[in-house]
Amino acid sequence: MLESYIREELKNKPILLMTHMVLGFPSFEDNWTMLEVMEASGADVVELQFPFSEPVADGPVFVKANQASLDSGTTMDECFSFFERAAQRFSMPLLMMGYYNTVHALGEEAFCKKLKACGGAGAIVPDLPIQYSDDYFKFSEQEDLSPIQIVTPNASLERLKTLAQHSRGFVYCVARKGVTGNQTAFEGIDDYLERVRSVTQLPLALGFGVKSHDDIKSLVGKVDMAIIGTAGLQAWTEGREKALGNLLKWS
Repeated sequence: MLESYIREELKNKPILLMTHMVLGFPSFEDNWTMLEVMEASGADVVELQFPFSEPVADGPVFVKANQASLDSGTTMDECFSFFERAAQRFSMPLLMMGYYNTVHALGEEAFCKKLKACGGAGAIVPDLPIQYSDDYFKFSEQEDLSPIQIVTPNASLERLKTLAQHSRGFVYCVARKGVTGNQTAFEGIDDYLERVRSVTQLPLALGFGVKSHDDIKSLVGKVDMAIIGTAGLQAWTEGREKALGNLLKWS
């Protein structure tokens, strides 16, 4: 299970890294090389994003990447095929990140079965409201998949509790309200993270704005995993293997 894997990795590392890519951008060949760099650089978990035309939780860098992937003709079948091949080759757990349209297109049960068959450890579906998630959670549990829930700083304690209760693997803590890729100040997050910790025993991951070695170091002891999203894609775009590897080799 994803939670057990994270706890085992934490025995040897002060903080874990989760990385992210948009499948089909710039190409599936690039995606494969990214995974090789991520594995060599110590990434612990990777999100493989299925492109969508309206990625509402993503900032401009990922919006453009999603659209470019779709414009190149990327299909859902190609994404699942790549996912399966990657899960067979790489040791770190892979998460499907995407929007409910992808889940709905297959049907919740069929989606969970397909993701499990492809070697997925879980999924992040940010636009699926918790009040409409019962069947999705049920089918995820049947397939031993972790449905990762996202929490935000402005959520009430009651909502944090509800989201945490429905999460498996870890809880994805958004560092600030808004979309990915914007500037984030991490100095003021202690109270927020304490509130999340008060409602769950799951590991905590923090994303939305982690962009440098200093950012990662500042999160040691506060969360269990730092999420490198936009900064990783920008590094790849600017300097490919070398730049991405340098970003991820933070310690």
